[in-house]
Amino acid sequence: MIKVTDSLSINECDIQIDFVTASGPGGQNVNKVASQAQLRYNTAGLPEEISLRLTRLAGSRLTEDGTLIIQARRYRSQELNRQDAVQRLVALIQKAATPPKPRKQTRPSLAARQERLAGKRRQSAVKRMRQRVENDE
Repeated sequence: MIKVTDSLSINECDIQIDFVTASGPGGQNVNKVASQAQLRYNTAGLPEEISLRLTRLAGSRLTEDGTLIIQARRYRSQELNRQDAVQRLVALIQKAATPPKPRKQTRPSLAARQERLAGKRRQSAVKRMRQRVENDE
């Protein structure tokens, strides 16, 4: 069991990790050794509100059937890439598990309103000066 939050854990058997060849560091070894980790996790077991936030956070990493795919190729070794992929999964779910802070409505201060109106007056004066002058004679 991988502990994500105090009330949420992920079972390790729900995570599927495959290794494929990756571009990046490794020299000639890069074509021979499958070091990139592809982690697949089905998000169906998560609570509804966490699943909705995770859908928004994951973006294109989430497939239509609800499978989250994380690719880790930062390191040259399989084990480090596997650990990196699991850590990124846990971080993503932790971020989705924290509910967003409710927005507190505020109003602009009097000074901010006055500054905005003064700026509009300045811009109006600039545009007025650019206009063609009519001769009355």
